[in-house]
Amino acid sequence: MSGAARRAGEAADAGAITVEPASRPLRGAVRVPGDKSISHRAAILAGLAAGPSVIRGFSPAGDCTSTLGVLRALGVGIDERDGELRIAGGGLRAPRTDLDCGRSGTTMRLLAGALAPGGFRSTLTGHPQLLRRPMERVAEPLRLMGARVETSAEGRPPLVVDGAPLAGIRHLLPVASAQVKSAVLLAGLDAGGETAVIEPVPTRDHTERLLAWLGAPMERREAPDGEEIAIRRFALPAFRLDVPGDPSSAAALLAAASMVPGSDLTIDGVGLNPARIGFLGALARMGADVEIIADEEDPEPIGSVRIRHAPLRGIAIGAAEVPGMVDELPLLGVVATAADGPTEVRGAEELRVKETDRVAGLVAGLRALGAEAEELPDGFVVTGVSPLAGGSCDALGDHRLSMAFAVAGLAAAGAVRVLGPDRVDDSFPGFWAVLGSLA
Repeated sequence: MSGAARRAGEAADAGAITVEPASRPLRGAVRVPGDKSISHRAAILAGLAAGPSVIRGFSPAGDCTSTLGVLRALGVGIDERDGELRIAGGGLRAPRTDLDCGRSGTTMRLLAGALAPGGFRSTLTGHPQLLRRPMERVAEPLRLMGARVETSAEGRPPLVVDGAPLAGIRHLLPVASAQVKSAVLLAGLDAGGETAVIEPVPTRDHTERLLAWLGAPMERREAPDGEEIAIRRFALPAFRLDVPGDPSSAAALLAAASMVPGSDLTIDGVGLNPARIGFLGALARMGADVEIIADEEDPEPIGSVRIRHAPLRGIAIGAAEVPGMVDELPLLGVVATAADGPTEVRGAEELRVKETDRVAGLVAGLRALGAEAEELPDGFVVTGVSPLAGGSCDALGDHRLSMAFAVAGLAAAGAVRVLGPDRVDDSFPGFWAVLGSLA
């Protein structure tokens, strides 16, 4: 592990990483692993497809590996070689054991939708961290479609799905959730009539883009409560897909470059889906010099992002912006310590029911490093400029908090010791090595 990020006390304290202040500006051009959200969806669609599909650039993240493991347990043939993922297709079959989703809420929620019309019983379970997350939000619409879905106490996993013949519904999302939307649309691929999801606030649309690209009968239309996405029964064809780089992984490096003076960093081959780059817009509003160069768009926009350090100012983030940058909000909190004035985030209750309570974890970590930060019921406030003094902060085993506190370490006056950092591979394998090589 190189200079900027070194493991602290290998023998005595293997659960910590110390990040030193950046010794130079972050410069150059790098790539990040494949997009997690697209990889999950592509693998599931390939498993449901009529024939063999090929996916290049599939994310090596632990969460996506969990999806592949569940698909294999459901009888899907999967072969990884020569940088390609080959998925046999042919549909899902009754498993012989419980389905281990690891820590991945995306795996559990999306596959619940894919299993709803299956005609057999499955139990989706996982790591204790996942078993704390809410699942009634996906169980309820699948029940309305005709599946028998059981959750445990307080609507938590394990999630038991008894597949059955389904009928389409018109479902208004009570909480902005691309995962719930996707689960209902996946169930709608084998439901009678039309299945429609109404989202009052737009969320990431990777599922819709992939289904439309594959030829599914889809329609987008305005509704009194927001946008309505509708689909009808469709047999998925086999396909070949190149997965772009993950913008949420790129965000950690871009956040660091925005804070370290003299930095000029480019991320190549990254996804530029408008529903995923709200963080870039927020950085630009804060004063960062952000340049986006689009290259292609089929089924997803792809290109490069260049960021150069510049003086920053505080901004306000409201509920309508949260879905487009929900994974990056901990990073925004760190960047806000270098901005002049307060940065306030509201409408982000969802942060409290991720792998951890990310609001509480972020604020506690920033305060431990000397920043002025405050929890809100639905977000947080960081008042800058709040120079980070170095110290120790607990990432609570959460990959997003780990990366956020690592970025804080590059910009702090002293070393930052990140406790509980080991889950970064859930989203960005190789993160520590990339960070060290840049800084």
